[in-house]
Amino acid sequence: MSAVTDIPHAVRRPTREILLRRKRGWFFGLRGERVAQTVFQGNALISILVLALITFTIFRDAVGFIPMNRQNLEIYRRAGLELADMLRGQVTDHSTMSRYLATLRQQEADRLIHRQGQTAAQAQAQLAAFDDFATRFADTIAAHETILGTMTELCSGLKERYTVAEDMRQAKLNLLNGLRSAPPGRALRLKQQAEAMQIEVIDFKAEVAPLLALRPEVFAANATLAAELSRLAAALPPASDPDLQRKLARLPGFVTRYLAAVEATAQRMAAWDQGKPVGAVEAFNAFAFGRKWITASFWQDWYGIIPLLTGSLLIACLALLIAIPFGVAAALYVNQVARPLEQKIIKPYIEFISAIPSVVLGFFGIAMFGETLRRVSQSPWLDWVPGFPMLERLTAGTAAALLALMAIPTIFSLAEDAINNVPRSFKEASLALGATRLQTMIRITVPAALSGIMAAILLGFGRVVGETMVVLLCAGNRIEIPDLSAGFGVVFQPVHTMTGIIAQEMGEVVRNSIHYRALFMVGVVLFLLSLLVNWLAQKIVRRYRISIG
Repeated sequence: MSAVTDIPHAVRRPTREILLRRKRGWFFGLRGERVAQTVFQGNALISILVLALITFTIFRDAVGFIPMNRQNLEIYRRAGLELADMLRGQVTDHSTMSRYLATLRQQEADRLIHRQGQTAAQAQAQLAAFDDFATRFADTIAAHETILGTMTELCSGLKERYTVAEDMRQAKLNLLNGLRSAPPGRALRLKQQAEAMQIEVIDFKAEVAPLLALRPEVFAANATLAAELSRLAAALPPASDPDLQRKLARLPGFVTRYLAAVEATAQRMAAWDQGKPVGAVEAFNAFAFGRKWITASFWQDWYGIIPLLTGSLLIACLALLIAIPFGVAAALYVNQVARPLEQKIIKPYIEFISAIPSVVLGFFGIAMFGETLRRVSQSPWLDWVPGFPMLERLTAGTAAALLALMAIPTIFSLAEDAINNVPRSFKEASLALGATRLQTMIRITVPAALSGIMAAILLGFGRVVGETMVVLLCAGNRIEIPDLSAGFGVVFQPVHTMTGIIAQEMGEVVRNSIHYRALFMVGVVLFLLSLLVNWLAQKIVRRYRISIG
C-alpha cells in the first residue's frame, strides 16, 4: 500500500473538510475584497462626477458674464454716460479737497472751544477768514456742476428710453414665441398685440450730439477753474495754530495735482469716441480690475471684484496673524511640553472649537465682541492707537478675530501631526549635545516640521477665505477698497468679501441676468483661489513626507 491508502478513512475525511473550508473561506474573502473595492471605487467616481458637475455649472454660468458685460459697457459708451463720468470724476476730486478744508475747519473749531475755552460765537468769529476762503474755494466748481447736471439729465433720459425699448422688444419676442403653442384664437390675439407694440428705434449718434456740444463749455470752465484755484492757493488764510498751518500748506500741492488731472481729463474728453467698440478683453478687465461694485443703479452698474478681493484677503491675513502664533505654539506645547493629563484636556478642547457653528460665532461677534471692542476703543487712554475710537462695531478686525478662532483648530491639528512625525532621534541628539528643550524646539523640531506647519497655515488660510456667515455678519459689508493709508487703522474699517457678496445678493437677483452671472464670476475666482491654496498645501505636504522619508 501507498502512504495515502495506509491512512484510515476517519483520519482522511477531516483533512478534506479543512481543504473545503479553506477554499470556501478564500472564495468569500476574495468576494468581500471585490465588494469593498467596488464600493470605494464607486464613491471615488461619485466624488469626481459631483466635482465635475459643480465645476461645469459654475463656469457655464460665469462665462456668459463676459458678453453681457460687454453689451453693458457698450450702452454705457454709446449713451454718453462715459463722457459724463469723466466730468463727474473731476467734480468729485474737487469735492474731496473741499472736504479736506471742512475737516481742518472742524479740528480748529474743536481746539478753540474745548482747549482754549472760547464760545461757539467767538470761535466762529475767529474762523471767519477761513470760512470765507473755504466758501470761495467750493464755489470754483459751480460751473462744472451745472454742466454735469445737464449731461446727467441727457444721458439718464437716453438710457431710460433705451431700457424701455429693450423691455418692449423682449416682450414682443415672448409674444411671438407664444404663437407656436397657442390655440388659433389666442394666437391671433397675441399676433395683434405684438403688431400693435411700437418700439422706439434710438439713434445714439444723433441723441448724443447735444452732449458733445457741451465740451467747449467744459474746456472754458476749466480755464476759469485753473485761474481761480491758482489764485486761492497762493493766498491761503492765516492760521494761529501751527498744526493747522502745516496741514493748510499742503493745499497748493493738492491743487497742482488736481489741475494736472483736469488737463488730462480734458484731453480724454476731446478724444472720446462714441463709436469705439468694446472688446471682450475690456469687458473682462472691467471685472478683474474694477474698483466699483454697484448694482441696481439708475445710472450704470459696475461689477469690479477688486473691493471684494481686497476685503477677503485683508480679513484672511489678519485672521492668520492671530491664528498662526496661537495654533503653532499650542501644537508645540501639547506635543513637546505638556504632560499626558494636559494633552487629554487641551487637545480635545481646542478641536472642539471647530464644532461651533459659524453662525453662532457671528451672532457672538454682533452682540458682544464687536460692541465691547467699540466701547473699549472709546477710552481716552487708548486714543494713541490708530483707528481708535472705532466708529463702527462691525469691521474687518472683528471678523478676523472670530475667523482666527475658527482657524486655530485646523492649524493646531495639522501642525501637531507634523511635529509628531519628526523623528525622535533628532530631539534626542539635540538634548544629548547639551541643548535645552526650548533650543531643541526652536532650532531642531520646528525647522524639521516646517513644511508640515506651512501646509497647516495654507489650509487654515483656505478655511478663513471660504468662510461666509462670520464675514457676512461681522465685517460691516461696505463695498470699498480698504484705505491702506490709514496704517494700522485699516483693521477697524468695514469691508465686504467675495463669500459675503454671494450669500447676500444671490437670493435676490434675476436668474440669468448680468448680476446673476457676475456673482458666478466671483464664485469662479473664489473657487480658483481655494484650489490654488489647497494645491500648494498638498505640494508642501508631499515634499515634507519625502524629506522625512
